[in-house]
Amino acid sequence: MAMDIKQISDLVLQKSQFVRTLFAELDKVIVGQRYMLERMLIGLLADGHILLEGVPGLAKTMAVTILAKAISANFKRIQFTPDLLPADLIGTQIYRQSDDQFYTRKGPLFANIILADEINRAPAKVQSALLEAMQERQITIGEETFPLPKPFLVLATQNPIEQEGTYPLPEAQLDRFMLKLKIDYPTKEQERQILDRMAGINKNFDIKPVISPADIADVRNVVDQIYIDEKIKDYIVNLVYATRDPKQFGIDLGNMINFGASPRATIFLATAAKAHAFMQQRGYVTPQDVKSIGMDVLRHRVIVSYEAEAEDKTSEDIIQTIFDNIEVP
Repeated sequence: MAMDIKQISDLVLQKSQFVRTLFAELDKVIVGQRYMLERMLIGLLADGHILLEGVPGLAKTMAVTILAKAISANFKRIQFTPDLLPADLIGTQIYRQSDDQFYTRKGPLFANIILADEINRAPAKVQSALLEAMQERQITIGEETFPLPKPFLVLATQNPIEQEGTYPLPEAQLDRFMLKLKIDYPTKEQERQILDRMAGINKNFDIKPVISPADIADVRNVVDQIYIDEKIKDYIVNLVYATRDPKQFGIDLGNMINFGASPRATIFLATAAKAHAFMQQRGYVTPQDVKSIGMDVLRHRVIVSYEAEAEDKTSEDIIQTIFDNIEVP
């Protein structure tokens, strides 16, 4: 096994050389926000969709646009509004009178990277159309079913400060997102850099493609091969299980949890930990990989009770308590 791990590590070292170059391209435009950029790449490598939550003006949309350019991917931005229809996303059938035939016009979802801007502004039918495509990786229009291109990555943004005229995503649909990121303000020094870089009227950034969609499929195969020890698999299962039954692990959280994380969280936590190890140029997963990515995988999957809300306890507080109490291998 040691030899196998060494071979995987050598392969990871070889295939991860593009990561530094990719970040160099992203850094031409984006100041700071390394956490967001790293997690976006982890989502791309682990084939998992991402929900970005943050107030306007934190470069969420720009970061997704620049990432698409840097990986030479087909990119579509959809601005979600209350009057949007499912057909505006997936496409529709159009009747042509000249030859008495129906033709399929594909919608903007047929792209590699989709930016679903302000997803919580669209009604449930539209959200469902997007989330079905995310889960099934295919779209049915009329009687025809079309596979979506590979890679297919949805990065959805939502604004946490406005509630009027929004349709919050149901918890069951939130579960489709591998990661939920909370994007914060830049530091004072970073904001000064943003001012220097972005205050001009003519802002032309020369972003060079670093990797192609075909190369990403190759890299994903390498990520799949990253070694994860049996003890770390048990650690992941214990973490997720503790969100459902904390008492079994001697953690007293009272009645603060209504619903814990689903088995999908277990799968995503292992896959995202592998992608995180790849980013660190390692051919094996460590407990630190699990800890580093754990909050982003679990924060939207643990549903807190009214008792927790009354005590100002968030899902993040509960997850942190679980991480602090589960034995690390």
